[in-house]
Amino acid sequence: MVETQGGGPGDGAAEVLDRPLPDGVRRKVVQIVSDGFGGLTVGELPAQLRQYARFAPNRRAKFAGNAMAAALETDPLFRQRIGEKFREAQPELSGALDSGSAPAAADPLDVAAAAYVLRPTGWVKLVTAAGEEAQRADAERADEESRAELERLREELAQAREHTRAETERLRTELEAAKKEAESLHRKLRSALSDVKRGEAALRKIQGEIEAVRAEGQAQISAAESETRRLKARLGEAEAALEATRRAAREGRSVEDMRVRLLLDTLLDATQGLRRELALPPVSVRPAETVDAVEPGRMTPKDIAARALSENDPAILDQLLALPQAHLVVDGYNVTKTGYPQMPLEKQRLRLLGQLSQLAAQTGAEVTCVFDGAELAAPVLLAPPRGVRVLFSKPGVTADELIRQLVRAEPPGRPVIVASTDREVADGVARAGARPVASAVLLKRLS
Repeated sequence: MVETQGGGPGDGAAEVLDRPLPDGVRRKVVQIVSDGFGGLTVGELPAQLRQYARFAPNRRAKFAGNAMAAALETDPLFRQRIGEKFREAQPELSGALDSGSAPAAADPLDVAAAAYVLRPTGWVKLVTAAGEEAQRADAERADEESRAELERLREELAQAREHTRAETERLRTELEAAKKEAESLHRKLRSALSDVKRGEAALRKIQGEIEAVRAEGQAQISAAESETRRLKARLGEAEAALEATRRAAREGRSVEDMRVRLLLDTLLDATQGLRRELALPPVSVRPAETVDAVEPGRMTPKDIAARALSENDPAILDQLLALPQAHLVVDGYNVTKTGYPQMPLEKQRLRLLGQLSQLAAQTGAEVTCVFDGAELAAPVLLAPPRGVRVLFSKPGVTADELIRQLVRAEPPGRPVIVASTDREVADGVARAGARPVASAVLLKRLS
């Protein structure tokens, strides 16, 4: 960095700095320029610095530091204006530099930066001395850091040695344990090899016994085949003797048949005479009528399952409802939430009851629809449709329990059909004698 300003021989302007400005001095110089920057008008600033006129001092020093240092070096007028601002801010330091001596208590970097800006006689020496002082301080600081680092490394080395010693002891202990374990494994291996040899000997013995058993079995099979052939020959002889006996029986049967037929005719004549004497009426009960079975018109819900229909076929429901005195019990909300769950509960009830009324009119069956009372916020004002009994469960009683009570109330043998997809309900009514059908089957029949 070389100063090119011309001037008198006594103001220090002709002195030249033959080395780069130390970093610490440069930072101080940029701070002096930034502080004096705000006291200048835009017209007093160099053209390259006018764009930073509105910046805050700290921001200006951060972003315009290089530009301000370059302008201070190349623009004597700008340096003079910054020097005047500095003299106003630091009159004591400026006066001391003008007199050729620096305050003993002042920071060497501040003295060097002020000398670089004011350019008194001997300013190069002040800047050079500040740089050397900064280098000495840096060297001392580096030396302190090196000593601290060396001490830290010594401590780490001592710790590493202690750790290595402890790790060596641990590894030695583990090695001893491993040796003992290896010896134990060798002993177990020798024992296992002995067991294997004994096992091989036992295997050879068993194989010999198996061969002996196989040979004995082969001999027994041969003897059995010989005995089978002998028995077959005797069976042929017995069949021939049986056929001869049958022929002889057929030849003598004609005489016996005649005697039996004559005896039968005698018995029939005597029976007819006895019937006329006793005036017996014709038989009204036949043996077939004593067998327990279901006659046409007396079918039960369980008999319907024997017909070749799918469990999901609505025709099953028609056949069940065609039974005499059939009673259909419907799990209301189970059916509606299966068929049209998106509708409000009130509309679900009205739609289902309307369809059940039509079904009751078509089939003539008794229809009862049960709803869960827990679903209601208030009592329902509802006129039941024709042919349909509508029931709501009481508080604390579910619709499932009410359906089971209805089934148990019916006399045994009456056809009761329960429409519900709830497996617990279906199993419960089936045990009570009712016939469960899925809600989907009822929905198909209603649609």
